[in-house]
Amino acid sequence: MSELWPEWLRPLWLLAVPLLGWLLYKLWHRRKRAGRWQMILPPAFHGVLLGGGSGSTSKLPWVALGLAWALVVLALLGPSWQRVEEGRQRPADPLVILLELTPQMLAEDSPPNRLEQARRKILDLLEHRRDSQTALVVYAGSAHILVPLSDDLATTRNLLEAIDPSIMPKPGQRADLAVQKGLALLAQSGLGQGRLLLIGSSLSAPERQGIAQALGRQGPSLLMLGIGSREGSPVRQANGEYLKDDQGGILLPRLDSASLKGFISGTGGRYRHARVDDLDLRGLGLFDSPRSGRNDGQTLQLDSWADQGYWLLLPLLLLAACAGRRGWLFCLPLLLAVPQPGHAFELNDLWLRPDQQGQRLLEQNRPASAARHFRDPQWRGMALYQAGDYAAAAEAFSQGDTAAAHYNRGNALARSGELEAALDAYEQALERQPDLQAALDNQALVQQLLQQRTAKADEQPASSEAQGTPGSKTEGNSSSASSLAQGTPGSDEQPGSEQPGEGSGHSQAPSGNQAGADDSVIQPPQRPMSTSLDAEQRQALEQWLREIPDNPAELLRRKFWYEQQLQQENPQ
Repeated sequence: MSELWPEWLRPLWLLAVPLLGWLLYKLWHRRKRAGRWQMILPPAFHGVLLGGGSGSTSKLPWVALGLAWALVVLALLGPSWQRVEEGRQRPADPLVILLELTPQMLAEDSPPNRLEQARRKILDLLEHRRDSQTALVVYAGSAHILVPLSDDLATTRNLLEAIDPSIMPKPGQRADLAVQKGLALLAQSGLGQGRLLLIGSSLSAPERQGIAQALGRQGPSLLMLGIGSREGSPVRQANGEYLKDDQGGILLPRLDSASLKGFISGTGGRYRHARVDDLDLRGLGLFDSPRSGRNDGQTLQLDSWADQGYWLLLPLLLLAACAGRRGWLFCLPLLLAVPQPGHAFELNDLWLRPDQQGQRLLEQNRPASAARHFRDPQWRGMALYQAGDYAAAAEAFSQGDTAAAHYNRGNALARSGELEAALDAYEQALERQPDLQAALDNQALVQQLLQQRTAKADEQPASSEAQGTPGSKTEGNSSSASSLAQGTPGSDEQPGSEQPGEGSGHSQAPSGNQAGADDSVIQPPQRPMSTSLDAEQRQALEQWLREIPDNPAELLRRKFWYEQQLQQENPQ
């Protein structure tokens, strides 16, 4: 009910309600004046001559006037049920993060290690830049795009948790290649100049030269966040050994903040040393509000509301039109009382779709009622089949073009005595699924029944033809007659299986027992595929899904290796 209550844009107009109510009360009880005629006519004639002939004044005009005033006040209050929608503006502040992914990033001088601290900083930054475009490039001896410019925080978080120095295809440290990748991403985005954030622990002389050449004089701002400490720390590898340098000594990577700060400042950027809090990111200006926005084509519901009070002017105009001509006001109730079509309503309609209701009725052995509820033609045909209306079932099955639909149609046609049409339906089913054993079996049985009917027609005169359906078996020819395999329509029996008490589908009819085609029950129709999985299928699906690895590290390793191979084959 709270959703139906409107938002009032101008509630101060409620102050006019008491004034209008007082004025309407005065008009209701006013005494009609007749000017000087009251002094001329005797008082006994005032009620008849000056009161309209009935001694009382009709109050209907004042009711109409009160209703009109009420509509005007409601319109002036500004009711609204809809917020104003505008094109959504997202910050146009592209940022490319360049993350060093060398074994030195596993040093533990920034607990738990440098890579984990860098990962936390990136996640904090992405959380703050939730609506802004951010890309992530990782580098070692080669540079690779981990995430293109995007605002998909979930995907970036998933990939960021999976990265490790072992996924990089080439050892080394080439931050200059990462800068080139970042510049290319910014140029392709078309969102402005943007910024580059370099997260690492050191820059060699060739790297600095390459970065300066890539940025040039008009390049975007280069920001750097130094990870590590001046003292450094040894790097423990996955096998438990410490990382060693070229001379065989234990490598002790250190952070030279002073040198890095001087180089970054020379390019026109800013440098900060990583801290536990977010003052380092704020010092780099990464938490500042963006200076421009972009339209992403989406609509956004603002806090302002759309004034919809003008819709109340329509009944006000209708009321004014009726009041403009005498007697029209009495026709207003007739205009409003438009007859509406009646619809049957059941409580199950609130919770279950028609097909779901039909399936429940089918499980309760009420096929006739289920057929009236089913909207799916195959399920409706199944219900009609079980109800014994084989002609209608065949018509419902004919709306499908699958092997099961033609097979089911053939069953219904065979039960209704249309053996030739049933053979044609089985042929179409076998064209779509040649290995459908149930269709092969029923096709052979229907052919036998058709041959028996032809032979019987040749032996007996036309006047003494059997009253049963075609394919009936008489006493004396039971050895050549074949009954169709016993089954109930819609059962869960697999095609070609046998029911208890029946033979292999070719049992002879008892001597002296005459059975027509209606008494020979064909193999059951195939149920339409259900959209819901049973417990066994759901368990198998969940087990299969659990076997799929959800760690994208191996995928990234292969992707980066493939990119590196292409780069070596086609150097630029």
